[in-house]
Amino acid sequence: MSASKSTSKKKSPSQAKSNRHQTRAVEDYLEQIYNLIEDKGYARVVDIAQNLGLAQASVTNMIQRLDGEGYIIYEKYRGLTLTDSGRKVGEAITRRHQLLTRLLRHFEIDEATIYEDVEGMEHHISRPTLEVISALCEELDANPSLLKALQKRIEEQS
Repeated sequence: MSASKSTSKKKSPSQAKSNRHQTRAVEDYLEQIYNLIEDKGYARVVDIAQNLGLAQASVTNMIQRLDGEGYIIYEKYRGLTLTDSGRKVGEAITRRHQLLTRLLRHFEIDEATIYEDVEGMEHHISRPTLEVISALCEELDANPSLLKALQKRIEEQS
């Protein structure tokens, strides 16, 4: 392979950042769609737009992209459904969101801060780290004295 071909496949830092942003956007949409379907039985562009604070036209563009990538099945004016791969991503990001929220609630952080922090963290947590957080949450639930000791330590450091 020539040097020019091997370097052309490498991503620049800005390209890598763009791909992470695209992945985060895809995850945000699939999380919203998954939660809407779980809560209401259906997901519509108008609901997704409202939940994400975006224009319906922007949401429609992303929905068409998600359809093209095989995450959803979209029929104009009829709504959308998740494919198996879309459902898996939606479930995974929802699980990450719930687990991180559960951890932070142990420490009596206000809900607005928890929401903002979780929205930032949920796209960057690996599966092994999630398993550690899950085990930690289970231990904190099962061991109130450990939770109180940690809460006291945090309060003393503040």
